[in-house]
Amino acid sequence: MTGRVPRSARARSLLRSAAFVSTFDRFAMPPMLVAVAVEFDASLVSVVNAAGVYFLAYGLMQPVWGLASDRIGLVRTMRLTLLLAAVATVAGTFATSPWSWGVARGLTGACFSAAIPAALIYLGDTVPAPLRQREIAGLMTGVAVGTALASASAGVLAQYTSWKVPFLVTGAVTVLLVIALRRLPEPPRSRAGQPVSASWGRVWRSRPARLVLLLVFVEGAALLGAFTLIPPAVEAAGASTTVAGAVTAAYGVAVLLAAPLVGRMSRRTPTSHLIVLGAAAATLACVLVAVSRTPAVAVVGAALLGVGWAAMHSSLQTWATEVLPEARSLVVSLFAGALFLGSAVGTVSVGELAGAGRYQGIYWGAAALCLVLGVCASRGRADWRRSEGGPSG
Repeated sequence: MTGRVPRSARARSLLRSAAFVSTFDRFAMPPMLVAVAVEFDASLVSVVNAAGVYFLAYGLMQPVWGLASDRIGLVRTMRLTLLLAAVATVAGTFATSPWSWGVARGLTGACFSAAIPAALIYLGDTVPAPLRQREIAGLMTGVAVGTALASASAGVLAQYTSWKVPFLVTGAVTVLLVIALRRLPEPPRSRAGQPVSASWGRVWRSRPARLVLLLVFVEGAALLGAFTLIPPAVEAAGASTTVAGAVTAAYGVAVLLAAPLVGRMSRRTPTSHLIVLGAAAATLACVLVAVSRTPAVAVVGAALLGVGWAAMHSSLQTWATEVLPEARSLVVSLFAGALFLGSAVGTVSVGELAGAGRYQGIYWGAAALCLVLGVCASRGRADWRRSEGGPSG
């Protein structure tokens, strides 16, 4: 543990709130892709690609903010980027085409990208390793609430008011959070004097660090890519925007329920086993959606994706905070960046298939990817633990 900041209820609440607003903004998009395409009188492919710009910018900016936090402080970086994100997300409501919307969403993603990595680095700097996965799983409750609320409300608002309303709400709430974050204590900047090249060199030379980054890239393509396309897949089967949004809310509810359970299981269950559990749930989810895109089946699929995310992603996140402590900020930032770069690549690469309504092929491919990911990640984690001198897990 490099810091001595108390893990108070207030600190946990503020970190979860930062995770919440970042997640709400991101997951408000999928249920509204069709509505945005209709308003712009554009193809779904062009709007899906515009949404992909958000994930691309979200991923590319992670290392920048991670290095910035080492220089100017975690909390200060979080407050600055959240303020810029609030401005950008409101600006996006004035877009008049997929191109201008994509630019605005890209800027928003670039700024919101600092929130969750900063929270993870904060926990990595202030929480002892044996307790860290439980705290990270707790952080995921903010992600879960943001996901569920965005998924459930965005589709309703898009159908009965406007797709712009969720983003206006996000902007207002984010400004309030920027003010509240003044109460979050800044952890010591123990890495402030390290040259940037030294941190990059450590990561590049570390085989386990490179493995974690590759695994999370694949996870982004498989899990986040699969989740992003559930709403248009359900709508293509004949459901309304409201129903499609309600279906994806099951994902957030599942994460909310599964995250605390995963946190408790992490005390006695090897991390490699949690990864297997998550991969199995995600694989089954994709198989179900490949077979049927009816709302009833898609609800189960979305919920299983949520369980998969809670079990596998929190395990990979914890691994990222442990694998190279002397370059933790950079590793965690690259980790988050790789996740959303994977999501962007996964979403954009199947955009043409989605536009043609070929969701069956998309989800069979995602199922295969989740299966391979689970095997490789579980084996890699167990081997790393043995090499570190600890028990397999």
